[in-house]
Amino acid sequence: MKVITLFLMLVINYGFAQISGCTDLNAKNYNSKATINDGSCRYKSIKIKPIFSKELDKTIHETSGLMYWNQKLWTINDDKNTHIFSFDSIGANLQKHLLPNVKNKDWEEISQDSLHIYIGDFGNNVSGNRKDLKILKIEKNSLLKNAPIIDTISFVFEDQNNFERQKANTTNFDCESIIVTRDSLYLFTKEWKSKKTRLYVLPKIAGNYSAKYKATLNVKGLITGAVLLENIKVVVLSGYSKKLKPFLYLLYDYKDTNFFSGNKRKIKLALPFHQIEGITTENGFKYYLTNEEFKLKPFISVNQKLHIVDLEPYLKLDTN
Repeated sequence: MKVITLFLMLVINYGFAQISGCTDLNAKNYNSKATINDGSCRYKSIKIKPIFSKELDKTIHETSGLMYWNQKLWTINDDKNTHIFSFDSIGANLQKHLLPNVKNKDWEEISQDSLHIYIGDFGNNVSGNRKDLKILKIEKNSLLKNAPIIDTISFVFEDQNNFERQKANTTNFDCESIIVTRDSLYLFTKEWKSKKTRLYVLPKIAGNYSAKYKATLNVKGLITGAVLLENIKVVVLSGYSKKLKPFLYLLYDYKDTNFFSGNKRKIKLALPFHQIEGITTENGFKYYLTNEEFKLKPFISVNQKLHIVDLEPYLKLDTN
């Protein structure tokens, strides 16, 4: 009887100790008694301005992805150009690095791990029926030696069954974002109809695959870029509305690789008509963004630019 009583007391105490709720002090519904973050946090709507903006060289007028490596920023165009471009943290000293024997059908993202660069040739907004989606995997050391060694990861989305041609900018199977973990690639879709994003996973090894669906998040916009800080569990997505109102979507304090399970905060950017396409960070606090050139004559003329935004006030990070 004593053993049963003790067991019941432990179960009851454990139940009281584990309280689910919002654990983020910055949230409107912060629960000081909560011990387990259940992803329910809600936040005030805010809009922030860049702390730095500079026009970029016209060579990269369609900058469509961004990463930070080797003390440089690296980007790509999505217009058949097969170079990777690098420049410094204030947008100067542009350099070109040719990738031979490859094609650029619609390059939309550039990401990395410690040994490789990954370029996503998976833009699919024109007709929504591509069957040749791929990710180029480039050895970093070979790129620095001007002799790139390139493998290919080909894939289809496991739940795309209709490959009939669609009207431009209507598909939910467009994609412009990947992040790289220790063992996998994760893709975030750009969904023109639903304005949501779906998360898929792929192996990092060259081959042909079916991208496995994991989860959906209603971002109420179009996701165009992503950056991961794996050691501190932070993902920041970039995107914009159909009216070209750009935003960032912060994902943090999530469980394992369930990136939508933790805190989810949308932050608007005070950059009207800026088609933000690339995002990266050096330290997890200040984030680099790039936007493509966008012109709607005679009313709108926005050139390609580099921006820096400070997200330190909105993220509780332990970078030690």
